[in-house]
Amino acid sequence: MKTPHILVIDDEKEICDLIEIYLTQEGYEVVKRYNAFTIIQDIERNDIDLVILDMMMPEIDGIQALEFIREKFNIPVIIVSAKSNDNDKIEGLLKGADDYVSKPFNAMELVARVKSQLRRFQVFNKPVNEAKHIIEANDLRIDMQKKSVTVDGYPIALTRIEYEILILLAKHPGTVISTEEIFEDIWNKKPVNANNTIMVHIRKLREKIERQPRNPRHIKTVWGIGYKFEL
Repeated sequence: MKTPHILVIDDEKEICDLIEIYLTQEGYEVVKRYNAFTIIQDIERNDIDLVILDMMMPEIDGIQALEFIREKFNIPVIIVSAKSNDNDKIEGLLKGADDYVSKPFNAMELVARVKSQLRRFQVFNKPVNEAKHIIEANDLRIDMQKKSVTVDGYPIALTRIEYEILILLAKHPGTVISTEEIFEDIWNKKPVNANNTIMVHIRKLREKIERQPRNPRHIKTVWGIGYKFEL
């Protein structure tokens, strides 16, 4: 099995060194950088599996670096930042971060989050059966070729909007998608009353595919942001 390669980017050398010590103790290969100027080349040349990224850096900050990553890669990204404001966390998550850790942080907690993200990435990125276009999650089965959805083998009748929302979420398991992004993707126009509109469709969708709609297993609410699909 390939040893995971972790890219750590922080303009504070002491932080990079600390993270490197704890990650190498867990058997990971660590690449350190003190700015994000070569982030794309670093990911490609070092076969990076996960990025730990400081939010506040001179010239190219963490959000800009995150946008560069998401243009080419879907590997996990954990933001580490002295900013603990909820709006900063939300911005990072909406831009594509998978987790957010506030400074000062517990090094062992960061290691645990790295392990968790790598594990989730390995599970959620198993290739879908492209010949049959099947997505399966517990009792839920989606056949994108036949455009059919079943629960425990029983066919579920979804509206076009419900089906498209389900496919959008299910094709990106574990990824938080904002209500605005869902609205724009489905209706192909700027969001208008997006929160209420999407909430209504999500509620109806849950009533059809979830065993306990008020305690859903698959379509999870991420408060203040949007929704995500769990396998």
